[in-house]
Amino acid sequence: MSDDIRRVFVLNVGSSSIKYRVVDLETGEALAEGLVERIGVRGSGVPDHHAAIVQVLDELRDVPIDAVGHRVVHGGTRFVQSTVIDDDVEREIGALADLAPLHNPPALAGIRAARAALPDLPHVAVFDTAFHATISPAARDYAIDAEVAARTRIRRFGFHGTSHRYVSRTAAELLGRAGDPELKLVVLHLGNGASATAVQGGRSVDTSMGMTPLEGLVMGTRSGDIDPAIPLYLAREHGYTTAQLDELLNKRSGLLGLAGRSDMRELVSAADAGDMQAAHALDVYVHRLRHYIGAYAAVLGGIDALVFTAGVGENADDIRRRAVAGLGFLGLAIDPARNAVRSREPRIISPDGAATAVLVVPTEEELEIARETRAAATR
Repeated sequence: MSDDIRRVFVLNVGSSSIKYRVVDLETGEALAEGLVERIGVRGSGVPDHHAAIVQVLDELRDVPIDAVGHRVVHGGTRFVQSTVIDDDVEREIGALADLAPLHNPPALAGIRAARAALPDLPHVAVFDTAFHATISPAARDYAIDAEVAARTRIRRFGFHGTSHRYVSRTAAELLGRAGDPELKLVVLHLGNGASATAVQGGRSVDTSMGMTPLEGLVMGTRSGDIDPAIPLYLAREHGYTTAQLDELLNKRSGLLGLAGRSDMRELVSAADAGDMQAAHALDVYVHRLRHYIGAYAAVLGGIDALVFTAGVGENADDIRRRAVAGLGFLGLAIDPARNAVRSREPRIISPDGAATAVLVVPTEEELEIARETRAAATR
């Protein structure tokens, strides 16, 4: 059956948008791609996700499709690998909505619309959390009452798993160590959302995002790690509601909270021009990066390569330079000329002979979803 699945229709569905790409797995190229926005907005002409899928398929009527891959953020504890979708899987994805209320419901709407429009093709759910199903109980569990944690499903799940899987595999290939069970990587997915993952032999060992994508690194608008008593203090002493706390920590924190802007290019330019708030925000951001690099080197018992990916990781050479500065004791160093290169190709930016490699690997989540779709549909 694998020979029959070459062209995969990849869907990334949001509450009011659908991003799509048809990937040719033989070449890795996009046969078609696009974005439908303002779904359900009055006057948009796209009243719901079903209408959006119909619109997209009309645009793709001359493009062959062999299978459909759906990005789903949360797989809970049941879905630890990409899974062919049937009615039971649909119900389970819906039941996980409380763990990802902004992401799973629109993904489910897209799944239902696409299955209705393309009933004869295999549909596969590719879960962001699945790659992190291999982290140990010691890394997975929070030190709270075990009965409460079990009853309420509180544990570390991790996110950005599709990106971390693709990038760690590509990094291993670039280093000539594909399939090496001893290869130890720290992967930094740095976009508006950001996460770090310790990877050994292609398996996630630990990751910075937790039960939700709020934990871990400083992000564009999310706080990352904070003292867990801070929300309690704000609620008790200053009257914050849960909705206000959610907005504060997810939408008004991180780089935006520290410096009034979340775009990394603007922050670096402002800091270079003498803006002290911007400079401080970058200091906090880089301090957290270095914290996790060191922590994951300890978790892994050493590090063979540090890998940067996603929008900031791929393009912000100054952030890469600052993150590695002072980490020579881990064998990390950056070649300035290599670091300054802009490219969509995976590349090594550490000096020749460096004890620990530093890599930039552009992420290709749609390609990885397509690969996972074919693998799941042919298992």
